[in-house]
Amino acid sequence: MPKEKKDYGRIDFRDQIAGNKLKSFFLMVVIFAVIVLFGYVISFAFEPGYFFIIMIISIVFSMFYLLISYYNSDKIALASVRAKLADRTQYRQYYSIVEGLTIASGMPMPKLYIMPSQQINAFASGRNPRNSVICVTEGALNKLNKEELEGVLAHELSHVANYDIRFMTLTAVMVGMIAIISEIFLRSMWMRGSSDDSKGKGIFILIGLVLAILAPIFVQLVQLAISRKREYSADASAVKFTRYPPGLINALKKIRSENSPEKKIPKAVAPLFFANPFSAGFKELTSTHPAIEKRIEVLEKM
Repeated sequence: MPKEKKDYGRIDFRDQIAGNKLKSFFLMVVIFAVIVLFGYVISFAFEPGYFFIIMIISIVFSMFYLLISYYNSDKIALASVRAKLADRTQYRQYYSIVEGLTIASGMPMPKLYIMPSQQINAFASGRNPRNSVICVTEGALNKLNKEELEGVLAHELSHVANYDIRFMTLTAVMVGMIAIISEIFLRSMWMRGSSDDSKGKGIFILIGLVLAILAPIFVQLVQLAISRKREYSADASAVKFTRYPPGLINALKKIRSENSPEKKIPKAVAPLFFANPFSAGFKELTSTHPAIEKRIEVLEKM
């Protein structure tokens, strides 16, 4: 009998989840390394005490942002898109699918919301599985069949299960710290002048200026890369929950065929969504979401 050939092109969803989590962690380390490098340069360019003042100010502002975002992320997101609590009687299938997914995954039931939009989309928010919400558009409920809707909802439930909101909030805080440090450093240089700088300090000041300009841009691109990796992980976790990749694949294909950017969604909450709500023709490097074609390609190998 001929030996069965292994399909080395297939992707195991467990490997996909683990790999993307590892890449996300590595990218977080890169952001932390930029903070350390920036601080090292500033400590040589100015007195060490000056560096600690900058760090204290940036940490205070960042922690303030963290507390507000972390404990109110769901309320802010729902209010910004004018979402309303879904009525159980009117949206029976919606509740039935999510209840089935939570039972299969052992997760608590999130609160379910509807947002007024004919675009196919959804998002999840909340600081942990016990304080989470899932929101879908009217278009998703009207245009997707049961298997497709289950795939989208499993993806969003995966974000909750993987604590992605907490992870991305922490990333945003670290990126915010670098932005604050850069701003303070540049303003201090403007106020201070360079007449009393030695040649040694002048070199570090020059390096500091370059970092102050480029570091915020670089870490923002890293933040976007982390966001894209979390989307791939959520797709893989959705397959783990449903064991039916075609549902999610067909939902993505329907989204790809749409050509109606959503202009009513604030850009600040766009990273939460299942798919980029603004345009299908975005550049992936500067997007929070992977290209739909790439997501479909990966899912078709599972």
